[in-house]
Amino acid sequence: MTYRSARSWAADQLREAGIENEISESEFLLEYACGVDLNFYLLHQTDEMPPEQYPVFRDLLEKRCRRIPLQYLTGEQEFMGLPFFVDGHVLIPRQDTELLVEEALRLLKDTEKQKMRVLDLCTGSGCIAVSLKKFCPEIAVTASDISAEALCMARKNAERNDMDVLFVRSDLFSDLTGRFHMIVSNPPYIPTDIIPTLMPEVRIHEPWQALDGSADGLFFYRKILEEADRYLFPGGRLLFEIGYDQGGAVSELMREKGYTEIEAVPDLQGLDRVVKGRRTEHV
Repeated sequence: MTYRSARSWAADQLREAGIENEISESEFLLEYACGVDLNFYLLHQTDEMPPEQYPVFRDLLEKRCRRIPLQYLTGEQEFMGLPFFVDGHVLIPRQDTELLVEEALRLLKDTEKQKMRVLDLCTGSGCIAVSLKKFCPEIAVTASDISAEALCMARKNAERNDMDVLFVRSDLFSDLTGRFHMIVSNPPYIPTDIIPTLMPEVRIHEPWQALDGSADGLFFYRKILEEADRYLFPGGRLLFEIGYDQGGAVSELMREKGYTEIEAVPDLQGLDRVVKGRRTEHV
C-alpha cells in the first residue's frame, strides 16, 4: 500500500463513519502515525508505506472511526498557543474558551498584578489557569476541580509549560480557603436533555461530569454565585464561560446577587460566550 492509497482508503473509511473533513483528517492520521509531515507526503505519496507503519496507522484510523476525538488519540491540544496534554478525563480545550482567558487578561492588565490572587474553578485540563499564569506571571493562580484525574492532568500541563499553579481538589468552594481578586470558571453548562444530541465525539468520549449543567444548564452558575461573595474580595471580578444562549440568564443571576458592571461578551461569530461582572465594593 502506498502512502497515497493508504490516505485514500482512510478517507473512505472516515466518510462511511460519518466524519466530516475526511480528507484533512486522513492526511493528519497518516502523518501522525508515520511520523512525517505534509511535505514528506507530497514528495513520497507513491512510495510504499513501510510495513511497521501500517498497523499503527490502521489502529489510529479504527479508533477515529469509533468517533474518538483526534485530540485523545494524539494526547494533546493547543490552547492560547501553548501545548496541553489531554485524555478522556478532561474536556478538550476549545478556541471558544480562549475568549474567557483574553477577557481575564484584559481586566488584569490595569491592576497591581503582583498582589493579585486568581482562582480557576472547574479547571479540567488546567488550560485556563496555566494560560493566565503564562501571560500574567505576576499573579498567584489557584485552580480547583472535583476530579482527581483531571487535577493530575492539570498538574502535568503546568509542569509542561513550567508554570507555578496551586492545584486543590475541591467540589467548587468546599475545600478552598482565603479570598481572591478574580474568579474565572468554565463550568458544566449543557442542559442534561441536550447531551444525547451532541456529536458522538463529545457525548460518548468527553467526560459527562464536565458537560452536564443539570436541567436548564444553569445549576453551576447558581451554585458558584451562592458562595462566591465569601471568596471574592469586595470589588473583585467574576468571569464565566457560557453557552451561546445563556448570556441573558447568567447576567440576570449575577444582577440578582448584586454584581455590577455586568457584560456579556460575544465571540467572533457574534454569540455570547463570556459573562463578567464585579462584586460590589461594600461587604
